[in-house]
Amino acid sequence: MPRKLNQFFDILFSILSGALLVLPFNNPKLWIFAWFAFIPLFLSLNNKTLKQSFLLSLFTGITFWAGSIFWLVNVTSIGMILLILYLALYFAAFGLIIRPHTRHSQLYLLLFVPAAWVLLEYIRSHLLTGFPWSLLGYSQYLNLPVIQIADITGAWGVSFLIMFTNVAGVEIIHSLKAQLPKRLKAVIILVILIFSLVLTYGYFRLGSFKSVEKSRQLRIALIQGDIPQELKWETGSREFVMERYFDLTSLALKDAPDLIIWPEAALPVVLEEEPIYYERLLRYSNTIAKPLLFGAVTTRRDLYYNSALLLSEEGKLLDRYDKLHLVPFGEYIPLRKVLPFLETIAPIGDIARGKEYTIFKMRNKFGVLVCFEDVFPELSRRFVKEGADFLVNITNDAWFGKTTEASQHLAASVFRAIENRVNLVRCANTGISGFINPQGKITSLVSDEAGNNIFIPGYLTQDIYLYTQRTFYGYSGDSLIIVCALYIIFVLLGNKIKPARIKRKKD
Repeated sequence: MPRKLNQFFDILFSILSGALLVLPFNNPKLWIFAWFAFIPLFLSLNNKTLKQSFLLSLFTGITFWAGSIFWLVNVTSIGMILLILYLALYFAAFGLIIRPHTRHSQLYLLLFVPAAWVLLEYIRSHLLTGFPWSLLGYSQYLNLPVIQIADITGAWGVSFLIMFTNVAGVEIIHSLKAQLPKRLKAVIILVILIFSLVLTYGYFRLGSFKSVEKSRQLRIALIQGDIPQELKWETGSREFVMERYFDLTSLALKDAPDLIIWPEAALPVVLEEEPIYYERLLRYSNTIAKPLLFGAVTTRRDLYYNSALLLSEEGKLLDRYDKLHLVPFGEYIPLRKVLPFLETIAPIGDIARGKEYTIFKMRNKFGVLVCFEDVFPELSRRFVKEGADFLVNITNDAWFGKTTEASQHLAASVFRAIENRVNLVRCANTGISGFINPQGKITSLVSDEAGNNIFIPGYLTQDIYLYTQRTFYGYSGDSLIIVCALYIIFVLLGNKIKPARIKRKKD
């Protein structure tokens, strides 16, 4: 085959991998595609130079991220392009790491490649404040039997399993092509063994909750206000916003909830700067005689915070939580003084970072994750460790329009529920709002008669049953990352030592 034609097919295969991979992140029912999406890329990387491996993997990354976070264009087009290019570099780095190991088919690649991928996902999730969005494992959030292992490994374990399957697919292709029946048999047996263990554990965990004692019960009402982003902070819209939440809350009262939840920044003013609206809310809370959790921008000592506040049945402030993990270019500008041009990308004011893991205490204890804090597993794990019986995510995804951002955000919440085996309650301004049980099952969502979940006003009331069951992941944290790092070091050192031994024998 002519060289240029080969290059064309290599590029086509790399783009195909990105296109296949993005499918389940835009339609979670297509989760099956993630299990073989990387195979075209791996085939194109065979016997390539470092430069070729870098570029081909970069093409995959650009394709995937452009199709995955395109919704950022609703906030910043320049920022979206820069973020896509930055995130694609992790794919490129992945291609460089595995490139020397694709020249020859080796069984150790079945673990080495997934370990490298998971380690890069972990770095991406923490470097430069972190962006743990669209982890490979999140593509399976509807695949409940498989993702139950997250209470041991976190979402990283599901990412590892998916990448392992992709590598196994390539090994099977190579073994068939090279007519290596023993290697083919070994790979198939290993795949069957691992999936047997994963599915056995998954179905066991799904079944184990059926017999859990349901004595600790709490009824929660979620209020999805559906306030358009362009109206949230308009002076003339304040009355409309307040009345929308009051009306929906009054409707939810007929279900006799023990706790009512409003979304992030539901109060349409800075709480301390225009107290008339806060005082009105206090009077309303006293009238309904129900605890109310709501989001608001607050200020203290000339600093602004993205906060969650809990009011008692008497309309008194019980406690406040200030968001700990802020959104770069959304709530603050990194390196604003050093690189002032960054303000042209996202011209916003700064929000201050909170300092405490506040546990709200009523009859039961709970922690609140504001905005995208639910995508950071260490935050949820810490709240549960501090005594939270369940978790609440209040958020406002109205910025991103009627896109797949909302379902991608929901996927992260599913994993936080499984990792900690707690209920996770989501209350979003424009959706998706609903209840996720400790098995990761989405039990109910706010929806209209047509089944729409986003950009609709509504409320939803449900009983949740509280479990006290700590998990291995809750105790050990990201131990899988350490195992992956050690294995990569072991393989790299082994590959260097082996040629040296062969040379000494020849001498």
